[in-house]
Amino acid sequence: MRTVNELISTHGVDIDEHLDREATVPVTAGLQRQGDVIVIPAVMAGRGRAEAITRVPAAGVAVVRGEAGGNTHLLLAAGSVYYHPAPAGLTLGVLTVAPGAVAYLAHPEHGYAGIGPGTYVIRRQREQADVIRMVAD
Repeated sequence: MRTVNELISTHGVDIDEHLDREATVPVTAGLQRQGDVIVIPAVMAGRGRAEAITRVPAAGVAVVRGEAGGNTHLLLAAGSVYYHPAPAGLTLGVLTVAPGAVAYLAHPEHGYAGIGPGTYVIRRQREQADVIRMVAD
């Protein structure tokens, strides 16, 4: 596991000042959320055979761009990490993290989330208010 400071130095995505830069970022191979994004193991999402084949570049891939010029959820790779965006809807794309690799989801307000080896479906989250709507981040 790496610290937030190490990830900032490696990937260049800074985080808000109130977040602990010395915190260790856990790497999880299960269900996890970050703001308005949810990372679901493909088997849990009913997409067990899905697999991404486009390698995540060093600069990362924007999974969700912040609304109205806000912050972006950026997918970063440490090793062989692949992502295939979905055309539209709640599903944003499919993520495949090879054995020995780690994907990081970075966001200035939420910090970093480590994603272990496996295949995942990345989706937007919705919430029930007066109507069902996307979670605003």
